[in-house]
Amino acid sequence: MADTLATHVALIRGINVGGKNPVAMARLRETLESRGVPARTYIQSGNVLLTAPELDEAAVEALVEEVLREEFAVQTVVVGVAAARLRAAMDDAPAGFGTEPDLYHSDVAFLRAGVDVDEAFAAFEMREGVDAGWAGKGVVYFRRLSAQRTRSRLNKVMSTPFYQVMTIRNWNTTTTLVAMLDG
Repeated sequence: MADTLATHVALIRGINVGGKNPVAMARLRETLESRGVPARTYIQSGNVLLTAPELDEAAVEALVEEVLREEFAVQTVVVGVAAARLRAAMDDAPAGFGTEPDLYHSDVAFLRAGVDVDEAFAAFEMREGVDAGWAGKGVVYFRRLSAQRTRSRLNKVMSTPFYQVMTIRNWNTTTTLVAMLDG
């Protein structure tokens, strides 16, 4: 894939975490490539860069979900993010977001295309003095005070219907994926 730039990132939720939903990244790449989609992965937790200019985000989601079901017997949420949308998530972040990693844990919830951002944002409960959040274009930015992260309400979103149409990445992973798109 070094010869071509990635057009999408498939963000897979809940694989290779605590021995649950094991997916060998090398095998996932090989399977995608056997289907004509060059792929690279970043860390074991489900970040796949794809070169598939003919596919839209929904088609990327469907393809990766199908591969996970058929090859790994894993059924989970996949959020397809076009390269331009991933770059915009980084470029459009609130001022100062992610710049104080010793003070705050900063995350981005990526939503499936077509999900109403304002409705999804409302599903994030904020604890005053601990949490802060912002609605973006197809994403929700969420920041927790590191010293009080156990008091954060970020995990409350997992019990809402919106959790089925999103996956969350920390700011470092988000910026690394953008750098990988461009490198």
